[in-house]
Amino acid sequence: MVSRLAPGVNHLTLPVDAKNPLTAFFCARQIAQLNRRQRVQTLHAHSRVPAWIAYWAARMAKISFVVTAHGVFSNRKAWIYHPYRKADKVICVSSAVKRTMEPLFGNNTTVILNGMPETDFVWKGPAGGITRFLFIGRLTSLKGIQDIMEILPFLQGGWTLDVVGDGPLFSTLLARIKELGLNERVFLHGFRDDTDRWLAECSCLLFPSYTEGMPLTLARAVQMGVPVLASSIPSVIEMAETEEGLLPPGEKDLWRRAIQRVMEGNISFPCFSSEKIPTIKKMTDEVEAVYAEVCTEGEKK
Repeated sequence: MVSRLAPGVNHLTLPVDAKNPLTAFFCARQIAQLNRRQRVQTLHAHSRVPAWIAYWAARMAKISFVVTAHGVFSNRKAWIYHPYRKADKVICVSSAVKRTMEPLFGNNTTVILNGMPETDFVWKGPAGGITRFLFIGRLTSLKGIQDIMEILPFLQGGWTLDVVGDGPLFSTLLARIKELGLNERVFLHGFRDDTDRWLAECSCLLFPSYTEGMPLTLARAVQMGVPVLASSIPSVIEMAETEEGLLPPGEKDLWRRAIQRVMEGNISFPCFSSEKIPTIKKMTDEVEAVYAEVCTEGEKK
């Protein structure tokens, strides 16, 4: 992503992903020193360990800090979210995240939906007659891809499944594909940066997640007009015009029947509203407004 930064943007590499208190405190000192030299006015962290780093660095440098919560966290230990409660503002990427996590974060939360860049791609479907299903996402159990894999042997008719993404389940899924004899139908492609092309050429996107903050893959599919089968989880419901057609995550028999109906051309896909997906400009304007607010409040202290 560094290559995509605008000219004049400085990028500093620190081990902010290391889950080690001493390493985190070292990062905080480095950032605090940088803040003093460059007169930074606010810090913005985007996950739990960086939130602690931003909290410590902001206290050292006596400046404000903001945290973005990108998902619903499974770990509910209250002490982990201390930086969120101390942040000048917590940005939640959906109302679902705010509603679920606010008891742990406190009342300093606001919702700013992730903006999506424009795309030149529109959905056109596959060139051949076979049904091409598509999954895009990190290969973890929370994304539900393991459920889809168990459904596939029971489908009737011609189909393929392209799995685009990487993650801890990659080797497990690869082994399961061999066990089920699906080598010529299911293809693991690993990480790809041309996901819009995959969306444009599929028959249907499968989105079986158990939890999401603000599902960007689904948002892109909605932008492009891609047919989708998706889980009935809060953040997806938030994007939909109605809950009709959404499927309970983990209910494999319901998913199997819905996927079979896609191949038979006998299904009404859930309806999503592209108007609910903000532009990058709208998102950045709202984030900039948060920066202005916390910096102004900081000057008054």
